[in-house]
Amino acid sequence: MKSTKLKRNRTLDAKQRELLNNFFIHLKGKRYSKSTINTYTYLVADFVEFQTEKQLSNLSNKDVELYIEHAIIKRRFSITTQRQFISALKLFIQFDSSTQIENLELTRPSRSKKLPEVLSISEVLLLIQLTKNIKHRAIIGLLYSSGLRISELLSLKLVDIHFDRKQIHIKQAKGRKDRYVVIANSFLPLLQNYLLSYQPKVFFVEGKTGKPYSASSVRKFLKRSCKLAKINRSITPHTLRHSYATHLLEQGISLRHIQELLGHSKPETTMIYTHVARKDLINVKSPLDQAIEDINNNRNEEQKFLILGK
Repeated sequence: MKSTKLKRNRTLDAKQRELLNNFFIHLKGKRYSKSTINTYTYLVADFVEFQTEKQLSNLSNKDVELYIEHAIIKRRFSITTQRQFISALKLFIQFDSSTQIENLELTRPSRSKKLPEVLSISEVLLLIQLTKNIKHRAIIGLLYSSGLRISELLSLKLVDIHFDRKQIHIKQAKGRKDRYVVIANSFLPLLQNYLLSYQPKVFFVEGKTGKPYSASSVRKFLKRSCKLAKINRSITPHTLRHSYATHLLEQGISLRHIQELLGHSKPETTMIYTHVARKDLINVKSPLDQAIEDINNNRNEEQKFLILGK
């Protein structure tokens, strides 16, 4: 969910604002990430604002269903946002038990089974090659070569890049987990060139004021680079992470190692790349190819027979 939505002015009374502010503080006390706290507070605030004719103490599961039908679905929010809303509401019910909403009856909709978009290795190389700005090229190179999330790259500090061990220490990533990722040997010259040219002070990549770079800026220049590379599909920074994982799997790296490198909590999350990787599919022959090969072989045998006959 984009941060611009979080800044929308609302028509809430003083009591509602105080309640939501306390909910925000409650989530901070639970040590949720900043983005999760902002998203959950926004979604609950949206739900509270929607209930203009009812007191919170009178809200029931029916009101939740009506909100999903008239607010989430009509506004075409994604299934992911709907799942986030249910998670947020469950926490809100625990925080404020005055409603008549029964937590146990709330279920999250299933995630879509859409496969991730993946670039080929040649497309990734072309993307890096055609990105002329060294900072932008370094960002694309690191996102792909180490399989980072965009949030991990933007919060990465220089002190966490260990050149001697060719590793990067990713701290407090999704799920508040630490992990190490590998720096590719082929990426080192570009990395050193970038650091010498731009000389960032604290973060790996910084804006003009020395603050962390923005995700929107990365998306913008990535879109321009894709256009130069004549890649007409919808490519995001996360596509580079998907491509990294898929190419590792195609190279024969085990799912367990890929799970560790990506920082996935569950192996099921990593399993999706088995549906995208071509490693096991490369040797699968289409029946059309097999039929034509058989015909060609038969023709060769016939030619051999004719040659021997002569």
